[in-house]
Amino acid sequence: MAGRLNNIISFIAHYKYLITIVVGILIVGILDDNSFRKLIEYQFQISDMKESIRKYDNQYVRDSRLLWQINRNPKAIEKVAREKYFMKADDEDIFVLSDDAGVSQVGDNNVDEQDEAAK
Repeated sequence: MAGRLNNIISFIAHYKYLITIVVGILIVGILDDNSFRKLIEYQFQISDMKESIRKYDNQYVRDSRLLWQINRNPKAIEKVAREKYFMKADDEDIFVLSDDAGVSQVGDNNVDEQDEAAK
């Protein structure tokens, strides 16, 4: 038993710098809160957030233009109401063509309700 303990102590004494470097790399690279693994995860999160910021900036620009048009041109209000909310005049029929089942159901329900109200 004492022979094994002496072998372990001599091994540690012989490779103490190598063991210290390996343990330090493990702590810095993997285990620590500021590790390289966390750094890579944070970089992915940052890139996802920057992509979201670009998407919302583009949406803001489109919506700002639409709002400006609505404030300046009364025909733009009618255009938005017709295209986005499937509204119609009393003497019109609307046919909604869409591959999206959710949108066509909403459009069909609005048209059916308006047809029943007209009768």
